[in-house]
Amino acid sequence: MVYRIYVEKKSGLDHAAKALLADLRGLLSITGLSNVRLLNRYDVENVSEELFTSCSTTVFSEPQLDNISKDLPTGDFAATFAVEPLPGQFDQRADSAAQ
Repeated sequence: MVYRIYVEKKSGLDHAAKALLADLRGLLSITGLSNVRLLNRYDVENVSEELFTSCSTTVFSEPQLDNISKDLPTGDFAATFAVEPLPGQFDQRADSAAQ
């Protein structure tokens, strides 16, 4: 079975999202953009549900800093973009999670 979670920094701690918002506004001149949310999606397979639940709050997130959701958060989104490493490209997050 494949388990999936979404992890997002809590409000006020989402510095990467704020930096991306500033870059999009400044470099690409998208002045109407008011908010950016960054979520990391983790798909895990070939583990027990107990192990996945335990890892959700120790490996994939920090409970004091992150919000975790099993479903993609809903909201008033104008656009959604997904980014992933190319095949063969080193993925630091995947490597750290595997270790």
